[in-house]
Amino acid sequence: MKIQFLIFLLLPVSLFSQVTDLVKYVNTLQGTNSKHELTRGNTYPTTALPFGMHTWTPQTGRNGDGWKYQYFKNKIRGFQQAHQCSSWSNDYAVFSFMPVMDNLVVNENDRALEFRHEQETAKPHYYKVTFDNNITTEMSPTERGAHLRFSFPEGHKSYLVLDGYTRISGVKIFPEKRMITGYVNNGHGFQKGWKNHFVAVFDQPFESYGVWENRHNKVKENVSSDEGDGVGAYIQFKTGVKVQVKVASSYISEEQAMLNLTTELGKDRLLEDTKKRAWKIWNDHLSRIMVEGDSEEDKATFYSCFFRASLFSRKFYEIDKNGLPYYFSPYDGKVHEGYMFTDTGFWDTFRAQFPLNVLMHPTMHGRYMQALLKAQEQCGWLPSWSFPNEQGSMIGNHAISLLADAWVKGVRTFDPEKALAAYAHEANNKGPWGPANGRDGYKEYNSLGYVPYPRYREATAKTLEYAYDDFCGYHLAKLTGNKKYQDNFGAKMYNYKNVFNAATGFMEGKDKEGNWKKNFDPTEWGGPFTEGNAWHWVWSVFHDVKGLIDLLGGDQQFCAKLDSVFSVPNTVNVGTYGGMIHEMTEMVMANMGQYAHGNQPIQHMVYLYNYAGQPWKAQYHAREVMKRLYNATEDGYPGDEDQGQTSSWYVLSALGFYSVCPGTDQYVLGSPLFRKTTITLENGQKFIIKADNNNNDNVYITTARLNGKPYSRNYITYSDIVRGGTLHLAMNSVPDYKRGTGSKDLPFSVSAK
Repeated sequence: MKIQFLIFLLLPVSLFSQVTDLVKYVNTLQGTNSKHELTRGNTYPTTALPFGMHTWTPQTGRNGDGWKYQYFKNKIRGFQQAHQCSSWSNDYAVFSFMPVMDNLVVNENDRALEFRHEQETAKPHYYKVTFDNNITTEMSPTERGAHLRFSFPEGHKSYLVLDGYTRISGVKIFPEKRMITGYVNNGHGFQKGWKNHFVAVFDQPFESYGVWENRHNKVKENVSSDEGDGVGAYIQFKTGVKVQVKVASSYISEEQAMLNLTTELGKDRLLEDTKKRAWKIWNDHLSRIMVEGDSEEDKATFYSCFFRASLFSRKFYEIDKNGLPYYFSPYDGKVHEGYMFTDTGFWDTFRAQFPLNVLMHPTMHGRYMQALLKAQEQCGWLPSWSFPNEQGSMIGNHAISLLADAWVKGVRTFDPEKALAAYAHEANNKGPWGPANGRDGYKEYNSLGYVPYPRYREATAKTLEYAYDDFCGYHLAKLTGNKKYQDNFGAKMYNYKNVFNAATGFMEGKDKEGNWKKNFDPTEWGGPFTEGNAWHWVWSVFHDVKGLIDLLGGDQQFCAKLDSVFSVPNTVNVGTYGGMIHEMTEMVMANMGQYAHGNQPIQHMVYLYNYAGQPWKAQYHAREVMKRLYNATEDGYPGDEDQGQTSSWYVLSALGFYSVCPGTDQYVLGSPLFRKTTITLENGQKFIIKADNNNNDNVYITTARLNGKPYSRNYITYSDIVRGGTLHLAMNSVPDYKRGTGSKDLPFSVSAK
């Protein structure tokens, strides 16, 4: 009797102590089988914490190569601290470690070691690889550092090489402290004197040491300090050693780097301690969205995408000795109190990555809005592509999208007057960096109502995105009672109509005299468009789909044109690009007509059926895209996974909705992937999506109830979600042609009555 009672007492403890391991589903190798000609994600196996300031990765590419890890290669030449958000923009603040056996070899090509993927573990909290020569490397992350371990075979001399990467670097070796300090200064366009300071502490004594530089691979034995182009260090340990290194970095000072190391790694005696804590952080993070039912493969794809979506934007601030945030500004080269974030391109991420973040992390999102305006104060311009300074890449002025979206969703941590004034400056000037810093062609846009082509490259795409951004400025002004800016931006948000050619049914290039570009071909890429063609860009009227429907002749004609995207041949006219670029190749490979999900402009398009009375087609196509174009393998993405955007598309779509028009509070419905999803909001509320009878065939919503009440709308609001509750759907293999077809069921359009 006593034994039974004891078991009864212990049983609940055992049950309650069980934690679902979601980290096991994540494959950080997802999307790594990429190259210049064809990208399946352009990712690398990131070992990091959510939104961590530094990440770590194995390196198969040469120093300075944007393709830092390619799955089809079989040699690793280093283990990097990395920050790269796109292969096309390379990296910054990089240094690396590499274990070397028997003889000291410093050259990055000669020291590279062969490996097989069967001997590789790639998880968010832990990376491990055993090389063919039996050296093993392990890594686990903190926010501003990492814990590494290098295990050498017995009987072999054991060296560790620290590579200073490209440009200027410096090192100091302290054998008695088993420590190396130093800095690197690599990347493009940084403030003069900017450095990434690092501190590395080892748990084994140094047998010998020295410095070297990677321009000519000259080694200086028993020299404890040096600086210059590509300067690094090497250490020899006792034979057959297992050595741990704890490393942390700071953009502020060496002292702060040491504080980061002490704060984040000081109590961890073994790598297993860091690994365990990193696993818990990731598992808690991933558990914010619990999916149930369906295949293990779908769960792997979902959580791998959720992982990738949780890396950006990266923290660019540090915590001082008093526990307060501060940062080195990449904009003015000074140290400031507060928060700063980096490594994102708004042209990609305004669409889904930030709408996912504001849903899951509103406190961080509020800090981000403050950081946007601080960046504007420090350099005179709102960021558009921060890496970590302003690069001005791509097109549009999408900082205003983030600000308006935050405000309408109740994140009001910033002064809207300052935001509107900053945007007005952005919209009426041209900045010093790239097409997306300020507004390319702003004078003509303001006077003609469009950006003329060929006077400005990508002019039609710019017109469309400027009109959307002007809507965001208008909406923020309207919500905050600013009549001046409301009228100013409101007058321009319909400018998309000025580049619509009714004769062809497409957006087209138009010169300053009002003449359409000659020899129009909707499959022709480039010219007046950005990384796409007219089939892709005609849909870029996020804020006024009703207005676009009217231009195309009404609901039936609009849906027929949407249908045509998938039914016309997937042919390519390379246009001004002069040859096939990877986005074209990826569209052809997808074999979904002119639907080019591998790039951002068309990613919202499948959800537009909801605006024209045929929501079942949005449900069908959303599921088709998820099923056909995503998986958890090295080939897991249909194109560039740009700073979390393409992965965020999948996460939101798998939940059953998507952010067609950031700057409004609506998420437009699609078809949820799982039978049950529980979202735990930051406020502690839970929003549950139940999809009865959901499977690969039953993709259509036949009935919906929100918190027990019938729900016919084709969208759900941000406030509906964050208040908590249940969206209960019944799924079927046959569409319901009546549900969601009423005028009150349609998502927002600015011109709708």
